[in-house]
Amino acid sequence: MKMLVPGALAAVFVIGLAGGARAQESKSAPLAKQLAAALDAAKLNSIAAKDPAVPGVYIGALYFPGFQLLAISAKYSAPVLLDARLEKKEYRDVYIDLNSAAEPDSKMFIEDLGVDGLQAKREENRPFDGVESRGKRTAFDGDWKKQQLSEQEYMKIFSAADERYSQMLDALLAQLKKGP
Repeated sequence: MKMLVPGALAAVFVIGLAGGARAQESKSAPLAKQLAAALDAAKLNSIAAKDPAVPGVYIGALYFPGFQLLAISAKYSAPVLLDARLEKKEYRDVYIDLNSAAEPDSKMFIEDLGVDGLQAKREENRPFDGVESRGKRTAFDGDWKKQQLSEQEYMKIFSAADERYSQMLDALLAQLKKGP
């Protein structure tokens, strides 16, 4: 009996680890929902802000109610221009400028389809989220093999993207609290 118990505990531990990777909790989910509600209340479809954690980095987002939130974070070669746009609350223009003329090595682009935060795995008959960072795109569709990744690499990319997206959402929420 004593030999069976340690083996059973080891099996439970391994199963628990595998289940944890499959059902990783999204940090960005509650923040994305908060931002969507705040944008709805302010009747805005875009928002932008300076990144308080990283000097010289800006964040912009386009919001399509009930459908998707597109967010970008990047450095911009002419920060004075973006500062002026932020002052005038030209949020859509900041988003467009970041998308078109940001420094490529600093750029992270998030596609949050469903406006429910990043999800590591696609639910059946639902769109999937994605991230593009430094020119490499990862689709969070649960098919890491198709993307030539191991499950561990895929989950590491997801965790990093979810963490960064959460920081971006925090900055955008703080901007909205200042007054749209």
